[in-house]
Amino acid sequence: MIRTTLAAGVGLAAALAAPQAQAQSASNSEEIALLKQQLHLLERKLDRLQKQTTANTQAAAKANAKADATKTAAANANAALPVKGAPVASGVVVTMPNNRPTICTADEQNCVSLTSRVHFDAGGYDYHPNTAGTVPQRLDDGTNLRRARIGVLGKFFGDWNYVLIYDFGGSSDGFGGTAPGSLPGGGVSGVENAYLSYTGLKPFGGKMAIEGGIMDIPYTLDEATSSNDILFMERASAGVIATNIAAGDFRSTFGTRWWNDVFWAGAYVTGPTTGAIHSASSITPPGTTEQYGAVARAAGQIVSGKDYSLHLGADAEWLIQPPHNLVTGAQTVTLSDRPELRIDPTALISTGAIANASGAQVYSIETAATYGPLWLQGEYYWFNVDRGAATGLPPFGAPSLKFQGGYAQASYVLTGETHTYNPAAAAYNGINPTNPFSLAGGGWGAWEIAGRVSTIDLNDQLATATGIAGGRQTIYTAGLNWYVNRNVRFMLNYVHGNISKQAAPTGAADVGSKFDAIAMRTQVAF
Repeated sequence: MIRTTLAAGVGLAAALAAPQAQAQSASNSEEIALLKQQLHLLERKLDRLQKQTTANTQAAAKANAKADATKTAAANANAALPVKGAPVASGVVVTMPNNRPTICTADEQNCVSLTSRVHFDAGGYDYHPNTAGTVPQRLDDGTNLRRARIGVLGKFFGDWNYVLIYDFGGSSDGFGGTAPGSLPGGGVSGVENAYLSYTGLKPFGGKMAIEGGIMDIPYTLDEATSSNDILFMERASAGVIATNIAAGDFRSTFGTRWWNDVFWAGAYVTGPTTGAIHSASSITPPGTTEQYGAVARAAGQIVSGKDYSLHLGADAEWLIQPPHNLVTGAQTVTLSDRPELRIDPTALISTGAIANASGAQVYSIETAATYGPLWLQGEYYWFNVDRGAATGLPPFGAPSLKFQGGYAQASYVLTGETHTYNPAAAAYNGINPTNPFSLAGGGWGAWEIAGRVSTIDLNDQLATATGIAGGRQTIYTAGLNWYVNRNVRFMLNYVHGNISKQAAPTGAADVGSKFDAIAMRTQVAF
């Protein structure tokens, strides 16, 4: 381009100079020769510049190629060696199902979750003992941190599941000790769950869990229902007394359960609860040998549809070896419960320590049904306590004892939601509000009304020296539940109780009582 431009310039100059040359004759020939010489010099200079530019371009290209090779080698080296830099994706997924913090691997074969529940109760009694001989003479108002649990649950390699939960609750739900003079109000916290479960086997087209450790055993329909989902602040006394024999919370156990969408079956061998003192060196309280028992349950949702279901089941429980007192040599079993409210820890019905207990059995039936927002449930229990232990202590040759009790309850969800079925536990879930409470969104949560009548008779062989006068209790409960959202619930219970009790099996003195109580629970769980 430069050469062309110079040539054009020279041509133009020559064209302009030509007329002048004609006018001035040959004197201008020298100037033309000088211009040609200058043009020749410019052409040579242009050639040198082009050659230099080409050389510089080739050198730059070689340098760039060498730099690219160096960068590639460095990148390969960095890929092979661990160095600091931007984090690499780890395959970990963090989720919040039902607001429960959960961390899983991308394939969901390994997970760990944080779980917790807090049940805080407050209430008061209007208590009326029938006579001056009634014990107690009063029940105290107050509060109770009924449950305060926190723990972890998760799985390894898809099939190995684990749970570890500690309960800090029971702030007013026990006694400070078992030694004489101990006062009510002692804490009863402890390990509520600590077990391992294997779910890799799937026989007969269903699911199966083989598990052992400290568990809340799914024995009876009411116990298989989570305490987050029960209709009232406390379960019915008949079921509580049954589960306390060889099942219930904090229980050491090993067993298996199988289920599908319709049927559930399970059986467990059981031991003592956590915190039981089984050491001969313990004097206050006295140490005892470990107890052994077993439970079995078969249940299922035999009829189900879009907005209805019917559940039936049967349960059995055996106390095979009662605890044996290593200090006194006694072997006893006690059946008792609080009046379906645990603000005051005092039990109003109790068999006392049944001497020479060689074993106990409980058999029960269960049923439940839903129809839209309506939920019905009931259970009935038959108890038998054998008194054939050879302890060398009286009474000798006493016959077996028989007790019975049960409950029926119903609820209706005013906002239209229904209690769904949980096949893994053969029990019903709580309410998940369609419109959670929100001032901004206009939702008011779910509202439910409920009622229950329960009875338990701990009297047998009255008017005999070896009889038991544990009392007969009938309680009516009305409840209002407000499900603010899936994690928060408020419960209001009104309880009316009537306890018919005589002072001794052979004495007809009235030591019964009546009471009314009102209580409220604040519940948070995830």
